[in-house]
Amino acid sequence: MAVTSKPPYRVPSMEEIAALPWNGFTAASTFSGGGGSSLGYRMAGFRVAWASEFIEAARDTYRANAAPYTVLDPRDIRQVKPEDILSAIGMKPGELDLFDGSPPCASFSTAGKREKGWGRAKAYSDTVQRTDDLFFEYIRLRDGIQSKTFVAENVSGLVKGTAKGYFLEILKELKRGYRVTAKVLDGQWLGIPQARQRLIFIGVREDLGLEPVFPRPLPFRYTIRDAIPWINRVVHDTSGDRSLGDVTDRPSPTITVGVRSVNSLHFKVEAEADISRFDIGKKWDELQPGGQHPERFNLVKVDPDRPCPTILQTGGNPSAASVVHPYEKRKFSIAELKRICGFPDDFEVAGTYQQQWERMGRAVPPVMMMHIAAAVRDGVLRKLPKGKRRPAERGA
Repeated sequence: MAVTSKPPYRVPSMEEIAALPWNGFTAASTFSGGGGSSLGYRMAGFRVAWASEFIEAARDTYRANAAPYTVLDPRDIRQVKPEDILSAIGMKPGELDLFDGSPPCASFSTAGKREKGWGRAKAYSDTVQRTDDLFFEYIRLRDGIQSKTFVAENVSGLVKGTAKGYFLEILKELKRGYRVTAKVLDGQWLGIPQARQRLIFIGVREDLGLEPVFPRPLPFRYTIRDAIPWINRVVHDTSGDRSLGDVTDRPSPTITVGVRSVNSLHFKVEAEADISRFDIGKKWDELQPGGQHPERFNLVKVDPDRPCPTILQTGGNPSAASVVHPYEKRKFSIAELKRICGFPDDFEVAGTYQQQWERMGRAVPPVMMMHIAAAVRDGVLRKLPKGKRRPAERGA
């Protein structure tokens, strides 16, 4: 058996992503969050012409990194009409290449008591709203837009236990006029150093005569150490690019990126990452790297030589059990989370430490979505007869 070499872990910078050539296809995104999915499409060469996000803190992050041609709609999705989207991007029904959506999924998560929240408004991020019906709002918009393809995602819990009834109803509605396949994909096999399962629906409009295509798993996985090579030897530089020294007597600073610049190895640690004053700090002492606490199941001292366990959106609460650093009594910094979640080092995240962690925890990892988008691009859109493609000049 041939040995497959693993390329070094690297996510392109925002500047590099902006310079990528357009692949000729246009996408629109709903429930866009801080922009993880949209960034993945951009990595695959798509233009995300329109995006929607209702949560203000998430919208701030999306806006900070958005391409200049993207229209960002702040309204509740229930107020958006298909013709609003088409008008904003200058298209007619049937012309949009890909319609993306990540409806909020807390009601279907395998963490916590799921059924109790169904059919009711409940706390979601910085709002109180009902979320278990939002997938049908996505379908309403897709039906009006009649996009050639669509990609929708949710947590893997949607296909488990009593939530499977919702899954079957959603799948039935998605299949109206489309050939649809749903699969659970894991980010650790799609280029990120994190075990992250997401349920992915891919659909192709029936009249196009093609089947949905999914990315093939990579033959290797990245570890936390691949993404954060300094994890057990921290260098602290506060006075320029030449004054370096090991830090061993306090929680390590973490990377603050000036991409390809003299200060690209300057470090910073958020005070909120320190867990020593909380109960989980005491329990941290009881674990070896790779260990999971027998009482606080979400408290995992990561093994740096394996992919990270799933980053949950609640982990930014300093006292909450979550994945924690293997050698230092703290949580990961936002800069480290970017690498673990497949974001560029220079991706801007707005808000407090907890809000920034939430953006990472809720996002579809951009590198993971890049592989999904590339599969749809190459396996479906590029195979369409020229007469069924929208002229490349439009929307350029």
